[in-house]
Amino acid sequence: MQTIKKEICFLVILLSVNALYAQKQISISIQKTAPAQNAKSFYSADDSLIQYVGRIQNANPALPRFWMPGVYIKAKFEGNTVSFFLNDEVLYGNVHNYVAIIIDGKLFRLQTKYVNNKFIVNGLKKGMHTITICKDTESGNGYLEFAGIICKKLLSLPPKPKLKMEFIGNSITCGFGADASQIACGKGQWYDQHNAYMSYGPLTARALNAQWHISAVSGIGMIHSCCNMKILMPQVFDKINMAGDSLLWTFNQYIPDIVTICLGQNDGIQDSTTFCNAYVEFVKTVRSKYADAKIILLTSPMADAKLRAALKNYLGSIVDYFHKIGDTKLYDYVYEKSYNGGCLAHPNLKEQKEISDLLLAFIKKNLKE
Repeated sequence: MQTIKKEICFLVILLSVNALYAQKQISISIQKTAPAQNAKSFYSADDSLIQYVGRIQNANPALPRFWMPGVYIKAKFEGNTVSFFLNDEVLYGNVHNYVAIIIDGKLFRLQTKYVNNKFIVNGLKKGMHTITICKDTESGNGYLEFAGIICKKLLSLPPKPKLKMEFIGNSITCGFGADASQIACGKGQWYDQHNAYMSYGPLTARALNAQWHISAVSGIGMIHSCCNMKILMPQVFDKINMAGDSLLWTFNQYIPDIVTICLGQNDGIQDSTTFCNAYVEFVKTVRSKYADAKIILLTSPMADAKLRAALKNYLGSIVDYFHKIGDTKLYDYVYEKSYNGGCLAHPNLKEQKEISDLLLAFIKKNLKE
């Protein structure tokens, strides 16, 4: 009997210890600190073991700078803690970017606090871990610079996925207004609900094990942008900083296999000839950069019934035109309802997932090799 009691007591203690260990939470804090280049276990941003995907300015390889939403950085490391450094432009002296931080599949969303930010991750189990850092806000929020990582040991990642995707669009594609989990709609700043990582493009790409680029600006259109914006997508498509219409992008750095174009919400209903001619010219530009890509023209997921019907007609005629001239790698997809559950009638996170699921099903059905 004593032996049984001891075994039960030991089992209770063991379960309690395991429960406490399981409850140990990963925590991320931010300090106002620039990296010390000679610090122990510091790896510079230009280390070959760190992976980058997105439109990035590499004028200084040790301080890669990026504006676009969805640009992401990956690293694999050993140890029970990791720190990394992000410099924020702090545009206008008060705009701070949000980033998604994914550690071993667990997602965190944080906002920078300073110009020089040191993100410190604690609570990891001993062993190997993978971290992804993704810019959740867009080019209108200013740039971020990745300034290095501190860990016990940086390790080799698997090669990047072969499949590459690019998502061209407006605020919907940026993930505008999708995430009110931290700051409610109508509160804070216009960008406080941005979540590019969980927008339909990256969701679709991850479901297909693909790399992704987001080439999008809130408010932008094909021939008419909203909100007194002076730029149009055909004008800024070749830029690293689209909102600023600056810094030329070298397209041969990233050639996608699949491209989606989701524009028209900000254009509204236009003269069909004017809109379609401009759209055709833009598709020709995209095709000139990506000769073999499969290009999908999407109606706006935010569109009401009247705009949806107009866009359906516009895009159908554009696809027919390209098929007639021999470009059969062009498709159109119509979203059959409006997704307006987020801030300022934009798709929320649940709706972004539905938008992605529908696109994913279409790709799997129609874009098979």
